[in-house]
Amino acid sequence: MAIADRMKVGIASPHIFTDGNVDMTFAASYVRRAEELGYASLWTQERVTGSPTVLHPLSFLAWLAGQTSTARIGVSVLVLPRHNPVMLAKLAADIDVMSGGRLVLGVGLGNSGAELPMYGITAERRVTRFVEQVQAIRALWGQSPSGHSGTFYDIADASISPRPGHPPIIFGANADAALARSVRHADGWMGAGSGPLADFPRKVALVQSHLAEAGRDPASFPISKRLYLAVDDDEERAKRRLREWFGYYYGNPDNAEQAAIWGSASKIGELLEEWAEMGVDEVLLNPVFDMDEHLERLADITGLA
Repeated sequence: MAIADRMKVGIASPHIFTDGNVDMTFAASYVRRAEELGYASLWTQERVTGSPTVLHPLSFLAWLAGQTSTARIGVSVLVLPRHNPVMLAKLAADIDVMSGGRLVLGVGLGNSGAELPMYGITAERRVTRFVEQVQAIRALWGQSPSGHSGTFYDIADASISPRPGHPPIIFGANADAALARSVRHADGWMGAGSGPLADFPRKVALVQSHLAEAGRDPASFPISKRLYLAVDDDEERAKRRLREWFGYYYGNPDNAEQAAIWGSASKIGELLEEWAEMGVDEVLLNPVFDMDEHLERLADITGLA
């Protein structure tokens, strides 16, 4: 049985431009071809400041909604404490409506609160703020006006229009405590792309354990993972190029050797088979170079093509 018959296969969209040139002609042809090949979802991620040339996911997703018609479109993830929940609820609702109900809103706490003062907030009780933001967004998306009153946000009965359908809110997280928080408050969990691959099976089992303890139906709580990868029989070349990209985007080339996989099509396929056996519901494939070539090869590996 093909990998694509056992779990959903998504792919990263080209909104990070390592040469500094924003090429929307290429981006358009890429995402349209991804739909033709049958990829289930197209994904973005958030980077606001720093040297990498990156389009913000909310603006890119609004554009993506008009370029595609069937694939779900998602972000993994917005660092939620950076965002005002009222404005985010409105922008996300608009994107969901414009895409015909295809939005997946991925949010995360972020690695630290050190950057938050530049957004006009403090890192005080960061987790409490994060959970309140999720609650406020859901309240604003409700079918009738409802408010939210908490430690950080006091929103009187309010509504937004147009209202979205039912966009899932998934948590992108790596820490064990965040996995438990995902089961309590989210509609799904996505393993962080920068997290070590060797620890992913343990995290999947931990999420599954939390779901059982909470009495939640695993079928209603998808488990997924962003996977940085390179398909290349020349493993040294592939590793070198992945290290270059991790250095460019994360500032840490060494992390490529913990968080990514590279090598032959069969090697990549074996890992995906293992994840399907573990109960992973969706994989977000994330090539970082030779994007159009990888788009085709990964469709072959997963059985889409």
